[in-house]
Amino acid sequence: MALGLIGKKLGMTQVFSSEGDFVSVTVIEAGPCVVIQKKTLENDGYSALQIGYGQKKLEKFNKPMQGHLKKAGDKGLSYLREFRSAKVDTFSVGDQIGIDIFESGERVEIVGVTKGKGFAGNIKRWGFSRGPMSHGSKFRRVVGSIGSSAYPSRVFKGKKMPGRLGCEQQTTKNIKIVDKKQDENIILVKGVVPGPNNGIILISKMTD
Repeated sequence: MALGLIGKKLGMTQVFSSEGDFVSVTVIEAGPCVVIQKKTLENDGYSALQIGYGQKKLEKFNKPMQGHLKKAGDKGLSYLREFRSAKVDTFSVGDQIGIDIFESGERVEIVGVTKGKGFAGNIKRWGFSRGPMSHGSKFRRVVGSIGSSAYPSRVFKGKKMPGRLGCEQQTTKNIKIVDKKQDENIILVKGVVPGPNNGIILISKMTD
């Protein structure tokens, strides 16, 4: 994952783009994030920045984490994530990274956790069709046949069946930044992004 920010999904609205089109956008509070640690090729085998986001009392952390966070200042940060970057030397521990690393019209990659919907049947979870609802039918919303008959007499791995729906990490790529509000740390991206309102997401520059 290239250089980016940790943010919070605030919701959706509609705006006019620079081309005059009326588009649906997701409103994201991106950063500001604090550089907690620099990882280098010589010491760690790869080049990356560990950044933090969100306010939390320092006393809420255990002693080792307090010592780790104090290197970047006397503030607690709720979320820590790593972003790989070849430009580690341009940052110092304690620096703030804001939305100025992005430009309007740029394409970004967003990672979030989808809404958890609990246990769901095969129709809601996989979009299966139901059976007839009248005329004595006993096949309505059930799964149906899940295996073979005499051979191989087992259910194959990966068979789509009822189970837990959602609450999975999802990555959406090539999302356009429609606009940004520098003073409010707000960026507007075209379309939808995974996760509920107030859910934590990662916004990063596109990688090849």
